[in-house]
Amino acid sequence: MNKPYQQTHLCWAVVPAAGVGKRMQADRPKQYLPLAGKTVIEHTLIRLLESGAFQKVAVAISVEDPYWPELEVSKHPNVITAPGGKERADSVLSALKSLQGLAAEDDWVLVHDAARPCLTSTDIHLQIDTLKNDAVGGILALSSHDTLKHVDGDTITATIDRKHIWRALTPQMFKYGMLRDALQQTEGNPAVTDEASALELLGYKPKIVEGRPDNIKITRPEDLALAQFYMEQQS
Repeated sequence: MNKPYQQTHLCWAVVPAAGVGKRMQADRPKQYLPLAGKTVIEHTLIRLLESGAFQKVAVAISVEDPYWPELEVSKHPNVITAPGGKERADSVLSALKSLQGLAAEDDWVLVHDAARPCLTSTDIHLQIDTLKNDAVGGILALSSHDTLKHVDGDTITATIDRKHIWRALTPQMFKYGMLRDALQQTEGNPAVTDEASALELLGYKPKIVEGRPDNIKITRPEDLALAQFYMEQQS
């Protein structure tokens, strides 16, 4: 059971950005695809930096990445570059290690997908304000409005009660030391598909903060047009 935490601590952002985005079928990783005059990752990082919530933003980049050094945001004084890993959890852990000596054990870390460029400052501050006194932390998420089916092959075997189903978004916000230790202890476990799942495996119970539906993740080619539409509506 999560107990209230009484002190306010600094916030840091981590962005794992070492993936290749195979489903986009593009000539480069999806975070470097053009979107509204910039690359996807530039929009993402600018929104994190301009929120005013973070001391630094640590970005985990593949060591063979030729695109990152060409971006102006990579040289921002509040951006730290860390070596990316094979899996998301490896990249997040590497970025956390790059903050060692800067972040305190009980500081907050918000991990955000590089391919979610429509994140709003409103959601960032809502998440921090909601969770800042929690002992564990939690994630932005969306409740499910669709009817959900459990299937075996192409056959429906059950209808799932959607009242208990939420779609995980990012940022995911946890204590620096707690998240680092959880990722180290669950290293290599295929059940760790996001930061919250690493904490859950160790018995913690992260909270849910309802986020905005326009905080989409760019996964397929058609998502770029949708992201541009949302950006236009936000502005």
